[in-house]
Amino acid sequence: MGTANDSTFSHFILLGFSDRPQLERVLFAVILPAYLLTLLGNSTIILVSRLDPHLHTPMYFFLTHLSFLDLSFTSSSIPQLLYNLSGQDKTISYVGCALQLVLFLGLGGVECLLLAVMAYDRFVAVCKPLHYIVVMSPKLCMGLVLVAWGCGVANSLAMSPVTLSLPRCGRRSVDHFLCEMPALIRMACVNTAAVEGTVFVLAIGIVLSPLVFILVSYGYIVRAVLQIRSTAGRQKAFNTCGSHLTVVSLFYGNIIYMYMQPGNSSSQDQGKFLTLFYNMVTPLLNPLIYTLRNKEVKGALRRLLLGSRETKEVRAGSRQTRGKLSW
Repeated sequence: MGTANDSTFSHFILLGFSDRPQLERVLFAVILPAYLLTLLGNSTIILVSRLDPHLHTPMYFFLTHLSFLDLSFTSSSIPQLLYNLSGQDKTISYVGCALQLVLFLGLGGVECLLLAVMAYDRFVAVCKPLHYIVVMSPKLCMGLVLVAWGCGVANSLAMSPVTLSLPRCGRRSVDHFLCEMPALIRMACVNTAAVEGTVFVLAIGIVLSPLVFILVSYGYIVRAVLQIRSTAGRQKAFNTCGSHLTVVSLFYGNIIYMYMQPGNSSSQDQGKFLTLFYNMVTPLLNPLIYTLRNKEVKGALRRLLLGSRETKEVRAGSRQTRGKLSW
């Protein structure tokens, strides 16, 4: 009977932070500009990486995909959160909830694997610099990205239907600000031990395996860097890898806590704020991390800005010349 009723659901209610109206107003005032800055920062990284020929390298090819992931990931839930924070209506359609879940799981899985791919790129750049161009060929780079996307999408398509099909016995209230898997599992009115076990196993493949690969890669990188005799060479190698390692730390610190402990085992309020950090703060900081710590990106931005300014000056000069000639 509960399953039958579940199939007729037209919407869910996202409780979010509705028990704290004052906090909702503060969050809206903070999240809206942060979201706009996230859109601006990641779009800038994509445009600069595509427009500047100096950045047509494997590292920036992967960084472009990371920025696109952050844009998509944030946009899959933050607009709905802002809508819910701005008024009394906390509903989301069943289709919208399912779409949020699919995108959240899929894009999160892709990002885990893409960070591992970026670690491999840094490993080859530092440990095998003479073979870098040969090893990191365009064909291999595209293949690695396609594998990351394929595995992330497959993980989402495997877990989303299982999560959505759990009997909820008429429960519509999601104790979260988005349709996230642990929150939906908590709504079930049946024993979810089997589902949580499946989530744990898949998390090992999608979350922990890439992390182990990243740590091993950086172990080799550190050993190679310590063998560099020149201080300038060491500094350059650490700067090259520092941005990526910072992003990995921010990303994995939150996702491991959330998804290795699904269902009832984690604090619900704590989970909301961790998800908000993972969904908003990390995509906001990524462009800043790669821009502030990376001379190549700053140089590309400078060239594009100066180039556009010079183009405007040339056009203005040509118009003035035409005006004088016509006079």
